[in-house]
Amino acid sequence: MTVLEEARALLASGPLCDACLGRPFADRSFGLRNDERGRALRTTLALEEDEPYETTDPDDCWVCEGLCGRYDELAERAADALDGIDFFTYQVGTRVPPLVAENDELLREDADLDADAGERLKSEVNREVGRRLGARLGKEVDFERPDVQLLVDLDADEVTVTINSVAVYGRYRKVERDVPQTEWPCSNCGGTGRVTNAPCPECDGTGYRYRTSVEQEVAPTLVTALRGDEGVFHGAGREDVDALMLGAGRPFVLEVKHPHRRDVELDALEAEINEASDAIEVEGLRFATHDMVERVKEHDASKTYRMTVEFEEAVEETALQDALAELEGTTVEQRTPQRVDHRRADLVRERTVYDASGSLTDERHATLVVHGAGGLYVKELVSGDEGRTEPSVAGLLGVGAVVTALDVTAVEGEEEPFEHPDFFRDAEA
Repeated sequence: MTVLEEARALLASGPLCDACLGRPFADRSFGLRNDERGRALRTTLALEEDEPYETTDPDDCWVCEGLCGRYDELAERAADALDGIDFFTYQVGTRVPPLVAENDELLREDADLDADAGERLKSEVNREVGRRLGARLGKEVDFERPDVQLLVDLDADEVTVTINSVAVYGRYRKVERDVPQTEWPCSNCGGTGRVTNAPCPECDGTGYRYRTSVEQEVAPTLVTALRGDEGVFHGAGREDVDALMLGAGRPFVLEVKHPHRRDVELDALEAEINEASDAIEVEGLRFATHDMVERVKEHDASKTYRMTVEFEEAVEETALQDALAELEGTTVEQRTPQRVDHRRADLVRERTVYDASGSLTDERHATLVVHGAGGLYVKELVSGDEGRTEPSVAGLLGVGAVVTALDVTAVEGEEEPFEHPDFFRDAEA
């Protein structure tokens, strides 16, 4: 059949509004809306048959039952639902009543058209409501990861909004020891701070094993400023609780859930965090894409450590240098350390020592610097962990050794900069 013959067959099924008449031809003549296609077909048929031009109000349309005449109203309701929420990008979804969706299918069946001709009513509603909403608010559609997602539920006659999280990237330095990366609830009281209606003696009623954490120093300021519900902290690996994190700092992302603001000045919040904390420092806060969350969580960065080491017996400088030279460039085998085997699988892992250097400060103490692959247990690289790490400094020297102080001085090699522009978004997009 020709287009006009198909249009006649569609009109023969019953009263159709312009949008429902034009929708089966949505894949023809791009640049037109469905109602414009339908009006053009109706006009052409009236001219060809020399009949009076007559149109059908959407309220009288047997397919959409008035839905195609409600786009402005639905866009206004969507805008009202977004009142008080900051966002730059959006996406509209629709739940069409089952009977109306069935009518949309029957329309093609009655006219003997291909079942996939044109587009579905749901797609049209998404586009037309979304187009009007964007024009009202001056925002952009994003089909990948919008700031907000709206569901226009026509069956329940309601509009609901899902606010996607906002990711804030930065680097932190930890300048105080005994500070974990994330909250560490007290195991004695389960984080309640109470035992048999009395303050927990293990945590002095705080509910936490340690006084604070990097997460607790960073999250409250950002969550409050962004008017979110909570903050989830993601670090590019983590250092031991008793280790400092120095140098350029460790990359992290704070994922703020359900933020109602996205236009905050991160420079001012960075200064606020640093002024309030004596345990950590943050720098380079930037709004990141959601992809940065996975990048931070999955990135197995190399790290450089500075360690103070104590030996059980006197060591000669020459022997120490020989041991470090033998470790440099070596792939060591490390069975899960005894200190963490209660929470990690007992496996043997291979990790490379890229560089090892240092010197004695006296005959039983030394300062060592090690650059190793992500996941290298450097404390065990020194001590040997009773043979669970081979080779080790202690094993090569034949003298017991233990790390008494540990600092992480660098995370991630320069060959793969973390701050790639593809992973950030402009807050004023």
